[in-house]
Amino acid sequence: MTDRFRSALPAGPWIAALAAGAGATLAVVPAFSAQPSKVYNNNAPVNYAADRIEVQDKVNRVVLTGSVDVTQDTMRLRAARVTVSYTNTGSLKIQQMVATGGVVITRGNGAGGTDTAHGDVGVYDVTNRIVTMSGNVTINRAGGDTLRGGRAVMNLATGMSTIDSRPSGTAPGPGTNGRVSGTFSVQKGK
Repeated sequence: MTDRFRSALPAGPWIAALAAGAGATLAVVPAFSAQPSKVYNNNAPVNYAADRIEVQDKVNRVVLTGSVDVTQDTMRLRAARVTVSYTNTGSLKIQQMVATGGVVITRGNGAGGTDTAHGDVGVYDVTNRIVTMSGNVTINRAGGDTLRGGRAVMNLATGMSTIDSRPSGTAPGPGTNGRVSGTFSVQKGK
C-alpha cells in the first residue's frame, strides 16, 4: 500500500454523488444543512488524503483511490474513490466531483451540530452547487431527524432537498418498498 497523499486542491466548493435519472418526487425537505455562505466558506481550500492519486492532465481529471478523505471548511467527504474533473485555463477550477464506494458526507449545520449523508454514489455539480446522492441514501440531521430513500438531491444554494425512492428514476431502491421513509424529531416542551 502506498503512503497517503496529502495536498490541497484549488479553492472552490466540493463534494460528491451520482446524478441518477428523474423519478417521482416523494418528499421535499430542508436541505442537508444547506445554509447561506456565512456558515459554509466556498472559497476555503480543498484538502484531500488518499492511498493513491492519479493525475490525468490531458483530460483534466484527478482520480483519488483508497480511503479518500476530502475536506473544505465544515464539509467532509469520505469514499473509496473520488474522481475530480476540472478546467485549466490559466488557473484550475473544479467542475465536478464523483464519489463511489460507501460515500459519507458530513457538514456542520451552523448550530454546533453535524449532519451526515450516506449513499452508494455521490456527484457534486460545483457550478450549480447541487449534490446528488444515490443508492441506499440515509440523511441524519443533528436534531435527530432521519430520512431514507433511493436518491437525494441537495441544492446548497437554495437550501432545498428532494428525496425520492428511485435511485435510477425507474425502479424503487432496495429496501424502500417504493417509498421514502424517515423520522422527524419533535422538540420537547419546557
